[in-house]
Amino acid sequence: MSFPQASLVIYKGRPALAEAKGDRLELSLLGGEKLKVRPKDVFPLHPGPADLDLKPPEGEEVEAWELLQGQTVSLKELAELVYGDYTPQAAYGAYRLAQRGERFVLEGERVRARTHEEFAAWQRAQAAKQARLRAFEEGVERLRTGHLAPEDHPLLAEVEALALGERKESPLLKALGLPQTPQAAHGLLLRLGVWRRENPHPRRLGLRLGSMELPVPPLPEEERTDLTHLEAYAIDDEGSQDPDDAVWAERTEGGFRLLVHVADVAALVEPGSLLDQEAMHRGANLYLPEGTVPMLPPRATEVLGLGLQEISPALTFALFVSEEGELLEERLFPSWVRVRRLSYREALEVPPLSPLKELAEAFGQKRLSQGALDLALPEVKVQVEGEEIRITPLPPYPSRHWVREAMLLAGYAAAHLALREGLPFPFATQEAPSRRVQGEGLAALWEQRKALKRAQLKAVPAPHKGLGLPLYAQVTSPLRRYLDLVAHQQLRAWLKGKRPLSHAELLERVGAAEAVADLVREAERKSRLHWTLLYLMEQGYQGPGVLVEKRGSQGVFLLPEIGLSTAVLLARPSPLDWEGILRFQGADLPSLETRFALEDPG
Repeated sequence: MSFPQASLVIYKGRPALAEAKGDRLELSLLGGEKLKVRPKDVFPLHPGPADLDLKPPEGEEVEAWELLQGQTVSLKELAELVYGDYTPQAAYGAYRLAQRGERFVLEGERVRARTHEEFAAWQRAQAAKQARLRAFEEGVERLRTGHLAPEDHPLLAEVEALALGERKESPLLKALGLPQTPQAAHGLLLRLGVWRRENPHPRRLGLRLGSMELPVPPLPEEERTDLTHLEAYAIDDEGSQDPDDAVWAERTEGGFRLLVHVADVAALVEPGSLLDQEAMHRGANLYLPEGTVPMLPPRATEVLGLGLQEISPALTFALFVSEEGELLEERLFPSWVRVRRLSYREALEVPPLSPLKELAEAFGQKRLSQGALDLALPEVKVQVEGEEIRITPLPPYPSRHWVREAMLLAGYAAAHLALREGLPFPFATQEAPSRRVQGEGLAALWEQRKALKRAQLKAVPAPHKGLGLPLYAQVTSPLRRYLDLVAHQQLRAWLKGKRPLSHAELLERVGAAEAVADLVREAERKSRLHWTLLYLMEQGYQGPGVLVEKRGSQGVFLLPEIGLSTAVLLARPSPLDWEGILRFQGADLPSLETRFALEDPG
């Protein structure tokens, strides 16, 4: 179509007057706006001359449809049939009839008249649409006043999806004048009683919550050193379900021999296997108060967990350590071990663990002399069983220190071996803190923790300043952390003389696993806080809090009994580490915010 002066066209759904200007069209729109566009950007209606006073004349739409049903005609022909003429006003009227889609449908630049059957179907669809709109509006009015009817539950499906992070928008929230955020959706569901205790955070972060159902292969036939005649202890919190390390230490001339046995997960999970890929996508075990979502199939823990069978397969780190805590020699080999499981409390009453205690003290002192930080802040365990929420402070048993030092020694030895042998490895590193905080007490520990730099996993070795170690890698939890498993796969390849993962392959796994591991840690933190707030809302709380930071007129208190920190208005000047009594006043569960107040001591 040519475009003489004042041709009538449609541009982005609006009528405009067009005039050719070279290879472009100059458009004039209602309101005087002018712009230049390409001819293909407009829909031609009439060659003109036209103006934008486009009130269509009265026409015979029904009669034209009865005559044409099922046929396709040009817009000009439709205008002539409906309005008896092809004027700019008639052309615009015909276009609007086709755009409305009732009896006529625009198909390209031509118009098709619906059949009787199509028109009846369109009418039914419109009626259903109007019914849905009425139901939506009625539901909005009920929900606005806090009344929920059975027919409103389908409306709330989109709100639940938004609360779980599975969609970005909610027409219902918009209609109610609420922000279209997961927190607002969560709040509405709580107010309506649709949700009560639901924890949305793991799903909101996109984590996999189902158990892995992949089959676990049998252990390969291979030579293992039989250590079943030696004692070995898997020491953990009461109720631990995934024991993946065990220890034994003894005195030797001039020092200690330490055996750290670790579940030999790499014997079953080869690099690139389906099990390996799924574990990489999960990153780590997800520990929630309501239960654990394992990184590997439950069968893997049954077969490999140390002490779950009478005899367990392990990868053993045999470490020789001086009286001063210096690592003198490391050996690494597959083994069979007989493991006795203990809680941290029970371990205190086992005399054969005395050498482990002495070794831990020596290695711990060596790390401290090399700049390590000991930030033992109070910890609690939050558990949900049925309707009961339990918050249990974790006693600082000395046996926790024994086990931790043994695990750090194994990680230091593995990193040392990998560097010496040129083995690509996921080294754990950490830069020195931004400052060293002097003093004792919880306030100093709190301030020092704030000064820590983020620990990083790299394929290039570097010091871990927080641990006071020149090299370090996490290697003692391959059932629970993917990069520990990758470290074991590398060590196993070295032991067997096979090709290990290259630096590029290792970096790919480090990046993928760390991204997911960050989400796992966030989900665990938010889930603990979610259930802690529910506990406080249901049970109330009044208990001790320690002032660990001052922020103007407010103080940050650490509440050791429930593992929370909170900012509270200070009624009078108080020194750091001062202990007061705090009373729970309320919480905003969707936003994970709490309110406490200091009790007046007088």
